[in-house]
Amino acid sequence: MNIQLIALDIDGTLTNDQKQITPATQDALLSVQENGTRLVLASARPLHGLLEFAELLQLKKYHGILMAYNGGKIVDAASEAILSETHMSIEVTRKLLRFLETLPVTVILDDGTQFYVTDPSGYKVEYECHCNRMSCTQVDNLADFLNFAPVKLLLSVDPSLLFEVQKTIASHLTPDLTVVRTAPFYLEIIPISINKGKGLSDICDRLEIPLSASAAFGDSENDIPMLKAAGWGVSMGNAEDAVKEAADTVTITNNEDGIAIALKEESQI
Repeated sequence: MNIQLIALDIDGTLTNDQKQITPATQDALLSVQENGTRLVLASARPLHGLLEFAELLQLKKYHGILMAYNGGKIVDAASEAILSETHMSIEVTRKLLRFLETLPVTVILDDGTQFYVTDPSGYKVEYECHCNRMSCTQVDNLADFLNFAPVKLLLSVDPSLLFEVQKTIASHLTPDLTVVRTAPFYLEIIPISINKGKGLSDICDRLEIPLSASAAFGDSENDIPMLKAAGWGVSMGNAEDAVKEAADTVTITNNEDGIAIALKEESQI
């Protein structure tokens, strides 16, 4: 298999449960880049939340790509040029924020630089700020505060209510928006035109790399379009069942160097 590009989800895929890239995985990914394979970090995180891992994997040196917000913002790691960016409208977002006030969710809004919440002690707020190394500002009301067009709305939800809340939100959305699970406790509302599969396809087109020569690794619902689009889609062993079913290969877990093992096995085919 001639892999020219590898797209990697971060949480639950590239990183272990301690949010770290294991030495074996880091070594494997540096090695493939030395041999000419391009890397794409493909995450639901804001761009700022990708930078630490881009540095560890030397994406600037090897001309990697950063796909933030599930593909809502794509940036060249070397030049820092924005290759594409998609936003929700302020008016639509404000209406959604009013609706979300009636649901058992914690809304975490960001402008790419910092987070905004009504309750800094809300469910998963501190966790999200820590993971992305971004500060958090408290506001009285998100709908009243909103003065920019966000790429997405992040919602933290009690896992026992996640699927029910997702269905409720989906029935309320206009056709140009969708709501996806990005973790057992996260939902994201994004434009339906945004997904990691389209992002991967657009990146391959720009780099003149056939999709058939791409690989993708993921573990969550929002990774499914990317796994299906790639020439070789690899699900982590810790992934949801639907993700495993969408993949060509299922490797071992993110805590067991699943990426490194899959790449090693592929090179021996």
